[in-house]
Amino acid sequence: MRIGILSDSHGRVDRIESALRLLESRGAELFLHLGDIGDVDAIDVMAKRNVRMVFGNCDWDEAGLRRRAEEHGLVVDHPIGRLDIDGHTLAYTHGHRNELLQVAMADRVTWLLHGHTHELRDECIDGTRLINPGALQRATRYTVALLDTDEDTLDVLELPPAAE
Repeated sequence: MRIGILSDSHGRVDRIESALRLLESRGAELFLHLGDIGDVDAIDVMAKRNVRMVFGNCDWDEAGLRRRAEEHGLVVDHPIGRLDIDGHTLAYTHGHRNELLQVAMADRVTWLLHGHTHELRDECIDGTRLINPGALQRATRYTVALLDTDEDTLDVLELPPAAE
């Protein structure tokens, strides 16, 4: 499965749209937003591609975001989501709640996705691959990631300058 991963968009609907188009053009079959979505306009953009999500520490109106997502039929897995993929487990959360990361690590999930730091990350710790796709706001470059779970490969994709 090819999973498009984005995070920390902070309401930048133009970058969300650009990121989703880029990920889709690279074959993403599922999209995950790792929090700090920003506002309901961002939810509306994500509804076009059926993005699953968690909320971040800057998602001040969590109830309003959840309500809009549910109106669109989107899945909100807040505060942590888990997917079983061909005998492996993928967990995803925003990353600002360390206890959620620790539980997923203790459960030895195959992939643990998080945002929050606005910094790219791809490392393996005790058999768990930790991935942060970077950010779509407040970063030196705006990045997303494409995880191929069949091949266990990760492609980091930078948004083109036109997305600025």
